[in-house]
Amino acid sequence: MLKDAANKKITPPIVLFDGVCNFCEKSVQFILRRERSTTIRFAALQSARGQELLKAHNMQSNGLKSLVFIENGQAYILSTAALRICNYLKFPWNLCSSFLLLPSSFRDSMYNFIANNRYKWFGRKEQCMVPREEWKNRFLE
Repeated sequence: MLKDAANKKITPPIVLFDGVCNFCEKSVQFILRRERSTTIRFAALQSARGQELLKAHNMQSNGLKSLVFIENGQAYILSTAALRICNYLKFPWNLCSSFLLLPSSFRDSMYNFIANNRYKWFGRKEQCMVPREEWKNRFLE
């Protein structure tokens, strides 16, 4: 755990993702390959740590069709979560965060369309992904 000048705990940003969704797994790999630094940590929504973090942010996984992005103690969902993650990516992917300027109702309708069809289009697995050896330290247990 890092500490800032005022000796406060600095927690790294965390992505909670659907661990059995093929599209979500590919999205995590996309982030890992394009992140500017190795700041973001990951956990499956279905994992004990994922459930603990959801509970800490007064969220339930029942019916949740979104990744969750936790940054500076605040949890974000839907398009806001995805676009805030873009701030951590290399150029040109970081430019996608400018879509945060669009109304969330518009952004979220597109996000929900993909989320509602992700299993049909990309498939589903029986168990959560096993990260590559070089990425294991980025995943919360």
